[in-house]
Amino acid sequence: MLPIRDRNPSGQVPYVTWGLIAVNIVVFMAYYPLGTDESVLELYRRWAMIPARLSAGEGLATPLVAMFVHGGWFHLGLNMLFLRIFGDNLEAEFGPVRFLAFYLLCGLIAFALQYVAAPLSLVPVAGASGAVAGVMGGYLLMFPRARVDVATYYVIGLRTFAAPAWLLLGLWFALQVWGGLATPADGGVAFWAHIGGFLAGVGLSARTWRLRGGRMFWSRFHGLPPHPQAPIAVPVVRRRGAILPPPQAHGLFRREGDPR
Repeated sequence: MLPIRDRNPSGQVPYVTWGLIAVNIVVFMAYYPLGTDESVLELYRRWAMIPARLSAGEGLATPLVAMFVHGGWFHLGLNMLFLRIFGDNLEAEFGPVRFLAFYLLCGLIAFALQYVAAPLSLVPVAGASGAVAGVMGGYLLMFPRARVDVATYYVIGLRTFAAPAWLLLGLWFALQVWGGLATPADGGVAFWAHIGGFLAGVGLSARTWRLRGGRMFWSRFHGLPPHPQAPIAVPVVRRRGAILPPPQAHGLFRREGDPR
């Protein structure tokens, strides 16, 4: 099964999402297709995060650089596909600058948890998977009932069906936890980076979710991303005695004589 798109266009051009995809592709094209096996391995040794090097006080910048280094076409393609599906709606909610900071911070937290899981490992860890997992975690918190189209291969050919985000992303996260517990931390898949990035995405999105109204935000938009033309939700007031702004300030009610 492979998610191919969601049914929730943000109504905005996701400049940061597209920019991140472009940067990842450009970096990959710069070293992989025309490189030799030796040159690619040397790049991984130099710029991928190697926990044992970090433990020795070396390669301290590698967790940031490694977010843009991928191990092959399939690795790159999956990460960029998931970023494209889930990134635009989060960028619309956070704004471009906050979304970029969110993405990078999720990636750093993902590498940090992978390091903690195996601090003496000599296996290079690279890729945008942890940062993209953070985007997926944020999407799950903000839009749990969003519909995502999933392609499935049957004997008679490809078929697509729509699944709610909570089911699809919840299952994905459960598989990462199972993989992290069932396999060595220094194996071929950085399960703990996926777990760390996903949890970071949920945690870093929590404030925005609360400011949008928390459960009121879910109720108002039925767990879906707001339509571009929909009025914004009234924020939850936490301070006792505070007064909500008048509804007209949010466009939630028609003014008398308003033709809309």
